[in-house]
Amino acid sequence: MTETYEVVVVGGGPAGLSAALVLGRARRRTLVVDAGEPRNEPSAHLQGYLSRDGMPPAEFLAVGREEIARYGVELVRDRAVDATRAEDFTVVLASGRTVRARQLVVATGLKDELPPVPGLAERFGRDVIHCPYCHGWEARDRATGVLASSPTSVHQALMVTQWSKDVRFFLHEVRETELADEDRRRLAAAGVTVVPGPVAEVLAEEDRLTGVRLADGMVHDREVLYVAPRAVPQNALLVRLGAELRETPFGSFPVLDERGLTTVPGLWAAGNAGGFAEQVVNAASRGYRAGAAINGELLFADLDAAVRV
Repeated sequence: MTETYEVVVVGGGPAGLSAALVLGRARRRTLVVDAGEPRNEPSAHLQGYLSRDGMPPAEFLAVGREEIARYGVELVRDRAVDATRAEDFTVVLASGRTVRARQLVVATGLKDELPPVPGLAERFGRDVIHCPYCHGWEARDRATGVLASSPTSVHQALMVTQWSKDVRFFLHEVRETELADEDRRRLAAAGVTVVPGPVAEVLAEEDRLTGVRLADGMVHDREVLYVAPRAVPQNALLVRLGAELRETPFGSFPVLDERGLTTVPGLWAAGNAGGFAEQVVNAASRGYRAGAAINGELLFADLDAAVRV
């Protein structure tokens, strides 16, 4: 049996839960499909969210689930594996359950792929970090490294000097000749030490990062290492439903209007499913905006249908 909802939200992170909260409060029959794989799971805390600064991500999500439940929103721990669109959307879940919805929100986010450097993944989210706005305050004034993934990593190295004046920029697989002259001058002005040569290993002792070993054996003592993971958008459902995508330096993301509507009527994207640079507070805001817009779409569609009768 196929169950019918007014809205199905695929993704139970900040964007999906925020959209569901607005829809539940608007008395819309809403289902959230949550695969339980939040992007920020490795982090011990989230930052920069007014009134929630320092809150553990798992606690944030638990509170969000409790809040949507108050308004009758159903949440199921499952994965959406396929979706089609005729008059409504039909979503197939990994459990075999099939649901229908008049409107569909994709809030599946993205995944971080780290460079294959031994020891890096084990420290990610603790003292191997990627965002100074998320972790810079906690890592302030510590011996800091930045691992280059491309010449554009210069931007990251320059940014972190706001939080530490002891910064070494490990070029890794980037050649010194690939750095623009302007970038070299900026790095020098910021006091960043440029370290050529590939990184062979990230070192740790007693559950803390202690240094970076280069391929030539030289060890640089570091307490924090910034890295730029490759963003992998989780956009399979959007592609399956024919949403137009735009290419960015961080991957393919859907073309959206200011509310989060894709080029497919009734299909919405929120949070990191719609763009790379959405922090938790931004993702929640995008979900709220989409939820409010969807309620309006449904309301006026029903009124227009009634007028035509």
